Parts: sequence; C-alpha cells; structure tokens
Amino acid sequence: MEGLTISQVAKEANVNIETIRYYERRGLISEPTRTESGYRKFPQEVVEDIKFIKRTKDLGFTLGEIKNLLAASNDEKFRSEEMHDFATSKMKEIEAKIHDLQQMKTLLEDLVEKCPGSGISKGECPIIKNFKGVN
Repeated sequence: MEGLTISQVAKEANVNIETIRYYERRGLISEPTRTESGYRKFPQEVVEDIKFIKRTKDLGFTLGEIKNLLAASNDEKFRSEEMHDFATSKMKEIEAKIHDLQQMKTLLEDLVEKCPGSGISKGECPIIKNFKGVN
C-alpha cells in the first residue's frame, strides 16, 4: 500500500502528530486509508493541505474558513467569484477590527496621558476608573 505514515506527514509538513490527528477530527483533512494492521497511510497531497492550513491559520483565518478554502481549492468546479466574495468579506471584517483596535489605542493613549504612573491609589487611577465607568 502506497502512502505516507503519520510521522512522515508530520515531518514533511513540519507539524506534530497530534496536529494531524486534530485536523483529521475537525474534517480539515480526510481520513486516510489504513493498512491491514491499522496504520494510517496518507496521500502525498495531505502534506500540501497541511501546509495550506498552517499558512492560512497564521494569517488569522478560522478553522471553519480554512475548511471552506481547502474545499474550494480542491474542488474541480472551482468558482473564482465565490473566492472573490469571500476575500472581499474577509477584508471588510479585518478593516472593522483595525478600526476597533485604533479606537482602543486612542482610548489607552488618552488614559495613559492622564495617569501619573505612580503615587496614586487604585481608586484614583484614571485607567481603572474609566474601565469601571467611574468619572
């Protein structure tokens, strides 16, 4: 029987064996065939799929999104319009997060400027007072 063992896949994809098992349980990679003695035998393509998962995960995609991206990339009936719509939606989500983070940064800059840094009690700290909603 041709194929790679789980340890070979782990080595080639630069992940640990538990990561492969986790991806398998989550449906990100398909369950491999097994030898008569029960050992998994993965196709070579699974290494590329795991590398794909790692890259997209590092970019901040959720496992659900990654599952959909993998399905689209492996689909014979690939539709670029769907990929375009997905990417556009993800960009809008990222822009909203950037906006929220910028607001948070501005608030913290203001609070840090008001905070003397030392010599005040917890009850006088402008940062804690703001977070508790106390003026």
